[in-house]
Amino acid sequence: MDAPPIAELFLEGQDEHPSRVPCGLGELVKFSKGGPGKAINEDGAAVIEHEGEGLIAVADGMGGMNAGDRASRTALETLVRRLTREADPGTPLRHMVLDGFERANAAVLGLGVGAGTPLAATLLRGDTAQSLHVGDSMALQVGQRGRMKALTIPHSPTGYAVEAGWLDQDDALHHEDRHLISNYVGLEGMRIELGAPIPIARRDTLLLASDGLADNQRLEEIIELVRKGPLLQAAEELAALARRRMVTPEPGAPSKPDDLTFLLFRPGPAR
Repeated sequence: MDAPPIAELFLEGQDEHPSRVPCGLGELVKFSKGGPGKAINEDGAAVIEHEGEGLIAVADGMGGMNAGDRASRTALETLVRRLTREADPGTPLRHMVLDGFERANAAVLGLGVGAGTPLAATLLRGDTAQSLHVGDSMALQVGQRGRMKALTIPHSPTGYAVEAGWLDQDDALHHEDRHLISNYVGLEGMRIELGAPIPIARRDTLLLASDGLADNQRLEEIIELVRKGPLLQAAEELAALARRRMVTPEPGAPSKPDDLTFLLFRPGPAR
């Protein structure tokens, strides 16, 4: 008999420091904390493993007045349930993940409070990683030497403008419309963007993060921090820089107080 799937949810976290998460697929570190002065963290994260495959996901609740945390919780719980208690034996994991996104969208719409949540996930199968995302949460894959192998495009006016070459990354970080998004879980007509499976090398690093990270650090800064060295140390530096800029803006540097959640993963023996 197959072993049952293993799942862990991280909701409304108030971490002071990043921590390791037990993972049979490699080394995994998580951090989740509400924005400066906020009582509730509207972000969430999830990890699911089954028979040598897995999924890591981050949701960035939006809507305010506690609706954002309801949206992210509902989306992640629905996705986890689809891959565990409601899993179909013999159905490819990718198909169940796509269906889980659709069910999450219906569940968040069913809350009836007008809230939504970006949702980014990476499917880990054998020696490949494949991103799925809705909204502007980030999924990044980078090699040890800093070569970017995969990066999701934010579903936002500024994200599309950067991709089209109309706006550079630095201008986008300071643009007045950077908070607008055009696609999220909880939206009629939600669109799932499915990336291609990318080979993942032993020393590659995967990062999934809410926009509390990308709104407070330039992409090149993020890559430099995560590409090498101990994963827990990289997570400490990543969290510290983002949180510092939220509280004390630096001249010319991005700064936007917000909830911050991220997962860092490297393949290899279980840690």
